[in-house]
Amino acid sequence: MVPLLSSFYFGSVEHYRLLAGCPKVIIDIGEHYVRQSYRTRTGIVGPNGAQPLSVQVMHDHGRKIRMSDVRLSHAETWPQQHVHAIRSAYGQTPWFIHYIDEIEAVVMERYDRLVDLHMATLVLGMKWLRLDTEVFLSEKYVEGDELHVGKGGVGPVDYTTPLDERVRLSDFRDPFHPKKPLPPEVTPVPPYTQVFADRHGFVPRMSVIDLVCNTGPQARHCLLK
Repeated sequence: MVPLLSSFYFGSVEHYRLLAGCPKVIIDIGEHYVRQSYRTRTGIVGPNGAQPLSVQVMHDHGRKIRMSDVRLSHAETWPQQHVHAIRSAYGQTPWFIHYIDEIEAVVMERYDRLVDLHMATLVLGMKWLRLDTEVFLSEKYVEGDELHVGKGGVGPVDYTTPLDERVRLSDFRDPFHPKKPLPPEVTPVPPYTQVFADRHGFVPRMSVIDLVCNTGPQARHCLLK
């Protein structure tokens, strides 16, 4: 089964645990935008506990919009706020200096589309964790539980296509949500060192930023325990 995911901002540690266990994943950027989801938020742990970082987008209220058409808002200072929050949360961690320049460069880049920011953060996360999972984007909303994956990308199943280019899908678009329990198919990442654990205990399901700043080169090992 190949995971079918929504695109995400940096992504939780469980996103990358799922990616690490799969040779390929499909990301649907033809689906409709959903508020207050991993599409626009990621979680960090600061001095005062868990803190969501939310990306601001341009809304056309009352109208459904495809993810690939969602535009970032540059009217607010959310990029600067995110960088400041990340610096405050992880500035005292031993590995912060190794990641902050790349984090700041991606967050402060002036992307037009939300999905372009998503892909830039995904590339970073996969680089940090040394993952070689093949990532395919679907420009059209994926319906059903089967998809054709070929050199030209992804598309509806054509039953004249060789069997090894048709994949069965496991749909995580709706279940993978910060306000819902983890899907049963996804194993939680075990506790790892967090800089404010003495105050808050271990806080699960945080951003990949939390994992790498706290554990550095051991991040991949922590992910795959």
